[in-house]
Amino acid sequence: MLDRDRIYLGGTWVPSAGRGTLAVVDPTSEEVLATVPDGVAADVDRAVDAARDAAAAWSSTPPEQRGACLARIADGLERRRPELARLVARELGMPLAQSDAVQVGMAVTSFASMAPVAELLPAEEHVGHSMVAYEPVGVVGAITPWNFPLQQVAVKVAAALAAGCTVVLKPSEVVPLNAFLLGEIIDEVIDEAGLVPGAFNLVSGTGPVVGEAIAAHPGIDMVSFTGSTRAGVRVSELAAPSVKRVALELGGKSPNVVLDDADLDQAVPLGLASAFANAGQACSAQSRMLVPRPLLPVVEELAVRAAEAYAPGDPFAETTRMGPLVSSVQRDRVRAYITKGIEEGAKLLTGGPEPPDGLDTGYFVRPTVFSEVTTDMTIAQEEIFGPVLSIMAYEDEEEALALANDTVYGLSAGVWSADVERALGVARRIRSGHVSINGSAFDQLAPFGGRKRSGIGRENGRFGVEEFLEVKTLQL
Repeated sequence: MLDRDRIYLGGTWVPSAGRGTLAVVDPTSEEVLATVPDGVAADVDRAVDAARDAAAAWSSTPPEQRGACLARIADGLERRRPELARLVARELGMPLAQSDAVQVGMAVTSFASMAPVAELLPAEEHVGHSMVAYEPVGVVGAITPWNFPLQQVAVKVAAALAAGCTVVLKPSEVVPLNAFLLGEIIDEVIDEAGLVPGAFNLVSGTGPVVGEAIAAHPGIDMVSFTGSTRAGVRVSELAAPSVKRVALELGGKSPNVVLDDADLDQAVPLGLASAFANAGQACSAQSRMLVPRPLLPVVEELAVRAAEAYAPGDPFAETTRMGPLVSSVQRDRVRAYITKGIEEGAKLLTGGPEPPDGLDTGYFVRPTVFSEVTTDMTIAQEEIFGPVLSIMAYEDEEEALALANDTVYGLSAGVWSADVERALGVARRIRSGHVSINGSAFDQLAPFGGRKRSGIGRENGRFGVEEFLEVKTLQL
């Protein structure tokens, strides 16, 4: 057991004001892995007090010193990388190699990329007879998801600290242990590199208690939230009375538009890889593959072949490409969507709602591919958050664009074509915040965020830092 019995406030590990604990369950074995404090609103009050006490000192710390602190945190994450990778693999179920590269590697990059703080902050500028200055927004409440736990914590915390803000973090109660290790690393930086105590605070707990207390707290100046659209709407409602700024990275139902000149041997397996990344538990998963109708039989064959290479299994086995889903709730939800797809008439190519063979223990789901999916079907419109790909046929490019834009979401997308300029032309007409051309790798320095019900604001690089700044006009 890896029990945690304290939260982190003002540079010190202290007991929660609540008496309860939350169990962290290993999704592979279904056994309790650890417990963490079940925080209460009084813990948020104390965390906000600590963050406000630290705000003046941290915001006035020179950018170079803030950058040095962020670099030390990146070094600490790198030093404990094997431990973190194994921990995330256990509590999330992501295969170990992927956990190392994605969950921990991207977290290291988030902090390291923020180290040159002075280069990321916009310079003061003159407009007319005024000076325009940029100041930290103040105390930031960061509420992070379970699907990319350490990576999402790092994206928010690193950018907020770089901007000169102080932070109250609530990690997901489902996958919280990695955040406690980050807290240990940050605690070392307070002693070694001059990070101001109270600049970072950690309160574990549930969304309805700790998350809602953060969103509604009058002492918090901004909330940065990643999670479901439903929960993001609730955060906005709670934040509205205090008119605090809200940044939201929410759900998606991302299209992958395969044009008629695309290399199908590349487009189909790599498109499916996007849909199945992290067992499909990704807001940016390209879960709708749009293909020209004449190419549908070839695409179906390639998709089945690719999907059947994703046999789920033990995250610590070297050959495993897909682990379990994070919880029994998520597993049951995804299986229900698969059943719904069958009931509504989608063509099941592979997979299905039954448990995978030989995996009676663990929250596993069969990698599933549907074809002949139409826009009126539930699996074409709602975010499934599991390893389910919906193939949709179109007649011409205009219909492909209509299908691509025919959801309430607008987070991510993909376009495949032998002609890059043609692909760019299609990409510009897709209403999403992020589009990958021909499977281009994710860029952690470029802005990421959504349109429509996929969110408000952008993360990563200087764009992420700017989210945590206020603009002030000084009339001269």
